[in-house]
Amino acid sequence: MKFLSVLVLTVTILTLNGQTPTRYYLTADRVFDGEIMHEGWAVIVEGDKIIAAGPRAQVKEPAGAVKINYPNSTLTPGLIEGHSHFFLYPYNITDWDTQVLKETDSYRTARATVHAKNTLMAGFTTARDLGTEGAGYSDVGLKRAINEGLIPGPRLLVAGRAIVSTGSYGPKGYDHDQQIMLGAEQADGNELVRVVRDQIGKGADFIKVYADYRWGLRGEDQPSFTVDELKLINEVTRSSGRPMVCHAKSKEAIKRAVLAGAETIEHGDFIDSELGKLMKEHGVTYYPTLAAVDMIAQYRGWKKGSSPEPSAVLNKKKSFKEALASGVAIGMGGDVGVFPHGENVLEMELMVEYGMKALDVLKAATSVNARAFHLEDRVGFIREGLLADMVIVAGDPSKNISDLRKVKFVMKEGVVFRKE
Repeated sequence: MKFLSVLVLTVTILTLNGQTPTRYYLTADRVFDGEIMHEGWAVIVEGDKIIAAGPRAQVKEPAGAVKINYPNSTLTPGLIEGHSHFFLYPYNITDWDTQVLKETDSYRTARATVHAKNTLMAGFTTARDLGTEGAGYSDVGLKRAINEGLIPGPRLLVAGRAIVSTGSYGPKGYDHDQQIMLGAEQADGNELVRVVRDQIGKGADFIKVYADYRWGLRGEDQPSFTVDELKLINEVTRSSGRPMVCHAKSKEAIKRAVLAGAETIEHGDFIDSELGKLMKEHGVTYYPTLAAVDMIAQYRGWKKGSSPEPSAVLNKKKSFKEALASGVAIGMGGDVGVFPHGENVLEMELMVEYGMKALDVLKAATSVNARAFHLEDRVGFIREGLLADMVIVAGDPSKNISDLRKVKFVMKEGVVFRKE
């Protein structure tokens, strides 16, 4: 009798502490598994893992499971944002220079917590942050707070400060007699070894390098590192088991970055079919950040839909079309922060508008991004054994990508964060 009492008490304590896994039985009209859209599927979640997924005839509802279903709905893996800046917010509210130079790290971190929550509630359960732009390693702290459950947010991969060549990055145009804080860390030549190691030691999940910037004679994008410098960065980064990723817009910078070993190319404004094929040969994933170009053009006065498209938008459409034709892997990352966090689907809408099939855009935000970030054994798919990151939306985003805005349910690692 005494043993039975202790056993009952132990089970009660474990239940109160949340250690007894909750089972969920999720069904929807359509289930997108990260690659294929299925009808008549069901998914079972126990604890933080998917324990079964497949046709309902084979995946029976477990006794006592919490049943989740919405009419006319689609279930997808948790979406993955490939290019974000949680410490930035739209430049039509506050310009970039002011955010970097006048806002304290504590204030920017407070805003970032809200950005993280908005991102998760929009169905993005994983995000890659490409640099704090002057807020040091605050992204490392943000990631920790999310991991420890202190605040809601997506699973983060963070870059920390990012690396730029001396004299290339901003803010610019200030009196040289004063020390102006930059939006990234300067380093050149052999000093790159120390800086890469320092950033890794302070918590960077990957090393982001600005392979070019607007430092040409007429303010155009020009390569800012030599091929040898980029190779040196990559050698040190790879030795830690991390990838190097490159901001690269100009053709020469894209080429140098790819040949030096970059795993992803960010922006790629002047990519062409030849460069796309080179990237494909080297297994590089392209992040076009269409939404950033679109929104900055609007901030500068473009009236979308009623005035001619500016040259930057026309060029982006052309480069995206050539990238599609080349067969290079294209991930989903919009440079969110330039536009509001939580509006991440804007990038996906533009990808469709510029010529990509909606189903391929869904893949870009799930399986393609998961593979590009070496997370395919954890997220990006609806598959037995993977983490239970799942989103349910009303409608069918494989036919109308904007249906991803109609979020009904968000689960991350088996925890429900949104349920309507």
